[in-house]
Amino acid sequence: FRIMAGKVKWVTDIEKSVLINNFEKRGWIQVAENEDWNFYWMSVQTIRNVFSVETGYRLSDDQIVNHFPNHYELTRKDLMVKNIKRYRKELEKEGSPLAEKDENGKYIYLDFVPVTFMLPADYNLFVEEFRKNPSSTWIMKPCGKAQGKGIFLINKLSQIKKWSRDSKTSSFVSQSSKEAYVISLYINNPLLIGGKKFDLRLYVLVSTYRPLRCYMYKLGFCRFCTVKYTPSTSELDNMFVHLTNVAIQKHGDDYNHIHGGKWTVSNLRLYLESTRGKEVTNKLFDEIHWIIVQSLKAVAPVMNNDKHCFECYGYDIIIDDKLKPWLIEVNASPSLTSSTANDRILKYNLINDTLNIAVPNGEIPDCKWNKSPPKEVLGNYEVLYDEEMAQSDGPDRDLRSRPGQSTGVKGNRARDSGKPILTTWK
Repeated sequence: FRIMAGKVKWVTDIEKSVLINNFEKRGWIQVAENEDWNFYWMSVQTIRNVFSVETGYRLSDDQIVNHFPNHYELTRKDLMVKNIKRYRKELEKEGSPLAEKDENGKYIYLDFVPVTFMLPADYNLFVEEFRKNPSSTWIMKPCGKAQGKGIFLINKLSQIKKWSRDSKTSSFVSQSSKEAYVISLYINNPLLIGGKKFDLRLYVLVSTYRPLRCYMYKLGFCRFCTVKYTPSTSELDNMFVHLTNVAIQKHGDDYNHIHGGKWTVSNLRLYLESTRGKEVTNKLFDEIHWIIVQSLKAVAPVMNNDKHCFECYGYDIIIDDKLKPWLIEVNASPSLTSSTANDRILKYNLINDTLNIAVPNGEIPDCKWNKSPPKEVLGNYEVLYDEEMAQSDGPDRDLRSRPGQSTGVKGNRARDSGKPILTTWK
């Protein structure tokens, strides 16, 4: 193989032929054909096998793969939160202004993940937090599942008795499953449009973690619930009210197969500019970009930055009614199946633009190249952060920023580790 990935289903004959020609012309992708015309790229499990010590397999210079070996440091819900918490503590120890807190002890610039605990390990800590605000609602998610599987909401401790302490063994037990969960404070004041809750699915391409270089895809979309939102406790079990996942919403009676309950990000921008103003809207999207870069910086030190790897992540962001964005999770294999015609166009372009950055000019892959493609091949991607460029762009900016601080989005600051690292926002 040269590169393989998750499962993509293409519908029309034209798409099949164009895609095959595009891939085969490059001469470095394996296409599996069956009655559904599925294209198999490398799955997250196959990645583990390829980089496993036991297999003894070694990638050659003309082979690149679409995941980092331990991508799960960012894409497993529990590990993502753990790494972000560690990152914040490290910045605090360094005395970085990024780790500044308000009078209530909350991070001013790094408060972008809802309060989260791991179960069963943090059960007692969760109970302590829950009792501070017994009327709060929490959302339980299995760490290793996707598409909304196994998710439920709770507002009483009795609803998660299976995570309670076993008095005889003095250890945590789960009666139905030993699977790890995360439990997060539910964002019960989401921004609503047409009375319905929605979240953002944004695509971010990382070509290298050290130095960090990432790209933002301009053609993300919003996913809407099919049933109007209500914080009423009587509707806690109605996933059509609370979960935006298409895998769940498509089974609802009100699901629209033409637009798929989706809006483009550009439509969301237009809506917000007309209802809240351009300045507020720009600030919101700046904060979203900030969240993405900081989450990538949080995992960069622990990520196995193999030169053969790149990765396209699916970021899920929820916006509350105060226009504050929250990072919900990051997906290693964002769905590339299409539920609508617009979906098909978007994801076709996403794959094409991703491959053009991973292998510019359709040449034979070479893992030794510096992974900084020319602007003309970016397509709908734009550079979100380039650490190398930011560091080399320092002298002039140092004069305009205080020692230990650097230009960025939040309060014009970015991470400092001795020498200022200057954020480059596009």
